Amino acid sequence: MTTERPRTKDMALRERARAVIPNGMYGHQNASILPPNFPQFFSRADGAHLWDADGNRYIDYMCAYGPILLGYRHPGVDRAAAEVQDAGDCMNGPTEKMVELAELLVDITPWADWAWFAKNGTDATVYAASLARTATGRNAILRAGGAYHGASPTWMAGGPEDSAEGMIEYTFNDLASVRAALDAAEGAAAAVIVSAFRHDVGYDQELPTVEFAQGVRDLCDTNGILLILDDVRGGFRIDMAGSWAPLGIDPDLSIYCKAIGNGHPISALLGRDHLSEAVAATFATGSYWFTGAPMAAAHATITAMQETDGIARLDRIGTALREGWQQAADAHGVGIRQTGPVSIPLMLFDGDDFSTRDVPRAYRFSAELADRGVYLHPVHNGFLSTAISDEDIAHTIEASNEAFGVIAAEFSG
Repeated sequence: MTTERPRTKDMALRERARAVIPNGMYGHQNASILPPNFPQFFSRADGAHLWDADGNRYIDYMCAYGPILLGYRHPGVDRAAAEVQDAGDCMNGPTEKMVELAELLVDITPWADWAWFAKNGTDATVYAASLARTATGRNAILRAGGAYHGASPTWMAGGPEDSAEGMIEYTFNDLASVRAALDAAEGAAAAVIVSAFRHDVGYDQELPTVEFAQGVRDLCDTNGILLILDDVRGGFRIDMAGSWAPLGIDPDLSIYCKAIGNGHPISALLGRDHLSEAVAATFATGSYWFTGAPMAAAHATITAMQETDGIARLDRIGTALREGWQQAADAHGVGIRQTGPVSIPLMLFDGDDFSTRDVPRAYRFSAELADRGVYLHPVHNGFLSTAISDEDIAHTIEASNEAFGVIAAEFSG
């Protein structure tokens, strides 16, 4: 079912970009690190599909690396944003949409008393760390080794593998290591920041155990420090009340971004009432943080998820995809591992080793899918949108079955 897919415009744009943009592209969306048939530039998107600069269509399992929750160009979300934009978006202060969105977030999050808004996840995680330090008068932040909380000197000293000053590391799902990190802090710990689930790129994902989550909560309470839940990646794809709501664990601060506005730029920090004075004493701002259109989009996105039982839909299509992949892999005798939430899928191959960046099976599989009109990153977790149809899933499994056949033939023995 492969077809010849032109790449003329994409390659021409890459050449033009190299003349005016460092290395032609930067960041994790740089296609130069992906299989060679992956496009760098795109022309349009609709629902669960996107088209590259040459007009090749893909069923999209990356959702712009997470922000697209309801599908591209969702009419209700885009209409809500357009109405505010037409009236006046970026002004001397926010529109009423800021209050409406804060009310909605507090309403659906039982433990939260207030909401604070910015533009991206790093804005919110950095502010959460500053707020914890203001509230406690201490400096150290406990974080899981290898966890990503934003591209900022607050979190990284030099690169993604280097923790910044004031960070003490523990191991995700290992409560003893959290205790050891607290001991190492020697009374200077301000907070524990924890991802909703472990999602280090290229490695098996790991859901938190109830024992770990409850243990971290208890340690924070006992030591008078804050529990910060980084829900940037999981927010509104696992539970509308927060990704740890099914565990029965409430944080002191929770951070949302990615899916909250269905592609419109906004992030949110939710917190408890006793931290309100610390918020007032911790300055932060941004030139575009109070624009109304993204806030209207976020309100419409959350409302649409509530009205359509979006979480249940994501779980259903995610389970169908996971089961289809497993059956196809088993049929060809290919060893795979599927981990994490079904709505945020990750499939890695036995025999590949990301620690040495030796992942030929994953790269070949993703390349074969791209040739068949399916866009899936080889080692980064995917994201599902509620726009993915049963037909999309069926096509993906059919394409995957053929791709597993290629893997079996090329890597047997």
